Amino acid sequence: MSNAIITITDAAAERIKEILSKAKESNVAGVRVSVVTGGCAGMTYEMHYLKEKKVGDEVIKDKGVEVYIDPKAIMYLLGTTMDYKKEKFSSSFVFNNPNETERCGCGESFKI
Repeated sequence: MSNAIITITDAAAERIKEILSKAKESNVAGVRVSVVTGGCAGMTYEMHYLKEKKVGDEVIKDKGVEVYIDPKAIMYLLGTTMDYKKEKFSSSFVFNNPNETERCGCGESFKI
């Protein structure tokens, strides 16, 4: 078993590659995952393009992609699997986090 902060599924890696290939700016290095205050349950996941690594970021290199983890999010993400789900009317990255104790009804926020 991997001791990485997060595990990236094949579907998530392929979607990240696709997103990065379509980035308008050529100097995008990867994506950065953070956890911020917000939503019904108190916390939400955020993903952004990353131009350069920030001090303290953890880097997950897997399946040909680089995912940077905000140091403030590490304790919230330990053991999480990052997936990508495509359904009939929507598609999104999904974080299967074993640390969650509650998730809001709309699925946009969580509590640890």
